[in-house]
Amino acid sequence: MTAMMLDDSEASDAELIGRARGGDRGAFGKLLERHYGFVYRAAYRWCGRKADAEDIAQDVCMRLGRAIRDYQGNGAFTTWLYAMTLNASRDMMRKRARDAAKTEAFGTYALIAGEGSAESQDPIEALWAAVRMLPDKQRDAVLLVYGEGISHAAAADVMAISEATVSWHIHEAKKRLKVLMRSAGEV
Repeated sequence: MTAMMLDDSEASDAELIGRARGGDRGAFGKLLERHYGFVYRAAYRWCGRKADAEDIAQDVCMRLGRAIRDYQGNGAFTTWLYAMTLNASRDMMRKRARDAAKTEAFGTYALIAGEGSAESQDPIEALWAAVRMLPDKQRDAVLLVYGEGISHAAAADVMAISEATVSWHIHEAKKRLKVLMRSAGEV
């Protein structure tokens, strides 16, 4: 995870969190401002669409307003924030799946119109689209380790599993991705 560079005159995350937990809206705003880009980038990796990433980031900001009092400081704030972003991303994917099922039941395909052709021409975007098709734990492990560049240990903290399990999920994801990319004609 990227360390935040602070001027000596700026409050640390720990100070801002403490003040925000006490109801200081200015401190909460500064905390959001400082970490919004991180949340947006993580959300984009999970969903692959700018509009959805913006929605997820806004959802995380709202959730953070309610959850900041529960933050105990046991781990890094960014790890906690990352887990919150992951949960918001999963919620959006589940909602999208429910909405798509409803749409299909009525015989319309408005939710999926226009997706695919522009994205599938870029091999990197095709790979990330394939990653988003992986089972949840495999997708999460790949996005954390390769998409965000964090260690297996840090990914284990975010996913609340052991480091060895993260490694296993990545190993299985690589095998699955090879098959997915071959069937798509990318490998």
